[in-house]
Amino acid sequence: MNKKEIEELIKFVSKSGVSEVSLETDTVKITIKNAAPRVIEQVVTAAPMMQMQMPVQAAPAPAPVAAAPAPAVASALNDESKYITVKSPMIGTFYRASSPDKPNFVNVGDEIKAGQVVCIIEAMKLFNEIESEITGRIVKVLVDNSSPVEYDQPLFLVDPS
Repeated sequence: MNKKEIEELIKFVSKSGVSEVSLETDTVKITIKNAAPRVIEQVVTAAPMMQMQMPVQAAPAPAPVAAAPAPAVASALNDESKYITVKSPMIGTFYRASSPDKPNFVNVGDEIKAGQVVCIIEAMKLFNEIESEITGRIVKVLVDNSSPVEYDQPLFLVDPS
């Protein structure tokens, strides 16, 4: 095998994307290895769309807006404002129970007392029991089980009455 044939074999192996080729004859033994397999990446971009302007027509006069929805929104805000939020004291992973086969510490509608464990937050492989600082009834759980939580993130809404 001459130098030209070896060069052609090397070019063929690099173009084919094969990671290794071995060739053995009576007089020559050649192994060609690519350092890293070729990865072909395809990037697709969308062409910008042209906006077409519609002819301007005189718009009909707007209908009067009913004032009924505004009090409903205000009452919903007032409902939420009477609740106290239990917040995360640390960054970590939120768990509602001590293990998957155990019941949740608290559920919606449960009465809780100050000092009662309401959840666990795992931080750096340490499981920290989070205790309630207030007495009341759980109205809403704001975080899904096994979800990451941030410092001061709301976890529960509690009705103190």
